[in-house]
Amino acid sequence: MSFILNQTHIILSKLCLDLYLEIMTLNNNIFSVFDKVLSKEEKERQLNQKAVTIWLTGLSGSGKTTIAVGLEKKLHQLGFLTQVLDGDNIRSGINQDLNFSNEDRVENIRRIAEVSKLFVNCGVITINCFVSPTIEIRAQAKSILKDSFIEVFINTPITICEKRDVKGLYKKARKGEIKDFTGISAPFESPKCPNIEIKTALQSVEESVEELFVKILPIIKYG
Repeated sequence: MSFILNQTHIILSKLCLDLYLEIMTLNNNIFSVFDKVLSKEEKERQLNQKAVTIWLTGLSGSGKTTIAVGLEKKLHQLGFLTQVLDGDNIRSGINQDLNFSNEDRVENIRRIAEVSKLFVNCGVITINCFVSPTIEIRAQAKSILKDSFIEVFINTPITICEKRDVKGLYKKARKGEIKDFTGISAPFESPKCPNIEIKTALQSVEESVEELFVKILPIIKYG
């Protein structure tokens, strides 16, 4: 099952890259076809949903992906078409050439935002789970996605994130084995005015998913 999921992620990433390169080629073309393709609105009408990018930001271990997966399942049950993007399916494919330098972090988010924009233009709701640690880097994503960018702050204290630490990343960062680790040796700037804030320390995963679901539903309902 894990092998199938990994292969699916790789295929998806390659598809997104191909689409992105095709768009960039068209942008440099004198004869654009954008006035001939179906509009986002036509695709939203067919899918009966409003396409947005739900951008979950927060510390490593805050619960972003867990909550995103839970949200996707609830939306799927209601017939919404969605795609979860996170570090696993992005860095194993379209961004596998990037590291964690400041320049590559910026490029990482730029590519993610551009891929998300392609999904949104197809009428698909994307649920993104990325630390995206600074206000500036999230502003970059918003400048690409514009009004379809929905910022969700998964607000979890670092003490709780460290206790979870399933992959042992915080422990390694404390020992200096991982450089520029967000929250330890690199800053995390909390959103000042997120569209939605989920305080996970005060509730269970199920309650966090339900809270996000209730707040997102009116935004993505068509009509």
